[in-house]
Amino acid sequence: MQTEPLNERRKRLRFRAWHRGTREMDLVLGRFVDAKVATLSDTEIDELEALMEAPDPELYLWIAGTAPVPANFDSGIFRKIVDYYRDGQP
Repeated sequence: MQTEPLNERRKRLRFRAWHRGTREMDLVLGRFVDAKVATLSDTEIDELEALMEAPDPELYLWIAGTAPVPANFDSGIFRKIVDYYRDGQP
């Protein structure tokens, strides 16, 4: 866990989610973070920060379910993102 205050980490995640580099991932992660970041635990924020290090093309394929997810990225937060979209969220 980082020592940066939780609210600052949430703000940083929101910015990073909307400025990924590819529009598709901006929309996928940006919408999820906007909807859920306020309720994420410290552990989930840690996991999301790690997931944000994955390259956009691979991350998109994992979320879309068209490529296997490496074990080091198959976290609770990853499954929350997949569920968010599978359950019909925007």
